[in-house]
Amino acid sequence: MYLDYFGLQHPPFGLTPNTGFYQSLQPHQEANDVLQVALSEGEGFIKVSGEVGTGKTLLCRKLLVDLEQSYRFAYLPNPTLSPLQLYHAIAMELGLELAAEDNPHTLLDQLHRRLIALVSEGRPVVLLIDEAQALSDESLEAIRLLGNLETEQRKLIQIVLFGQPELDQRLAKEQLRQLRQRITFSYSLRPLNRDEVASYLQHRLHVAGYRGGAIFTARSLAVLTKASRGIPRLINVLAHKALMLCFGEGQKVISVKMIKQAISDTEDATLPPRSVLLPLSLLCGAAAVASALAMGVLR
Repeated sequence: MYLDYFGLQHPPFGLTPNTGFYQSLQPHQEANDVLQVALSEGEGFIKVSGEVGTGKTLLCRKLLVDLEQSYRFAYLPNPTLSPLQLYHAIAMELGLELAAEDNPHTLLDQLHRRLIALVSEGRPVVLLIDEAQALSDESLEAIRLLGNLETEQRKLIQIVLFGQPELDQRLAKEQLRQLRQRITFSYSLRPLNRDEVASYLQHRLHVAGYRGGAIFTARSLAVLTKASRGIPRLINVLAHKALMLCFGEGQKVISVKMIKQAISDTEDATLPPRSVLLPLSLLCGAAAVASALAMGVLR
C-alpha cells in the first residue's frame, strides 16, 4: 500500500518473526549470548522468558539459523501436547519413526537410543520449545525425564524453554521444583527503552529499503514508545498503521496525531498521559522556570 510511496522494497513492520530484520539491541543480544554460552556448556535446561511480543520466537529462529551447522535441533512451536504426543513430536523432529501404540516408557527408551546415535555423529541435540507456558504439568514432567538422559560424560539433549512470565510462575510451584532446579541458565527479556525503539524503527526501515530522512518526529516517537510500552510487536503494529495514515494524507513525516489515531485503533496500546503531549515550547518554559527557582532568581 505505502511501499512505493516511501521507497520500500519490503514491508518493514510485519508481525511474522523474520530473522532478516533481527537487530542486536541490548536485551536481544544479551539473550542470544546467554543461549550460545549455555549451549556450549552442554548441560542442563535453559529458559528465556518475556512478555507477549518481546521477541522470544524471533530469538528462537535466530538460534536455529545461526547454529544449524553445529547442532541437531528439534523445534516444537506448539507444545499443547500430552506426554505421549510430545514424545512422538520430538521423535519425528529427530527422524525417528515410532509406532502409534507405543507407551511413554517405550518411546523414551527409543528416544534414548536415537539420541546416543546422534551424539556419536558429533552433533549435540537441542530441543527448542516455544510458548512453553502452555505445557501441562504432566508434559513438563515428561520433558524433565527426557532431560535426564545422559552418558557418563554429558547430557544427550539440551532443552531450551521459551515462554511468557506465566512459565516462571508455573515453575515456582512445589511439584515442579525438580525441573526448576535443572535450569542452569535463564534470561528475562525486557521491553525496549526510547533510544532502542528509535534504533529499532530506523533499522527495520533501512532493511526494508528506506533511504530518506527521518519519518518519526521526536514527539511522535515518544508517544509511540509510551503507548507500545517498548514491546516490539506493538511497535510494529503502531508503526505500520502510522505509515498507512501518513501515506493516506500525502505526508512524509509521521505526526503525533497519526500515532494517536493508530493507538485508538489498537486494543493493547495505551494512550500516554497528557504531559507527554505538551508542546515543546511549554516544556522548555517550565524547565526554565524550574531552573530559575533552583538558582534563587525567582522568589
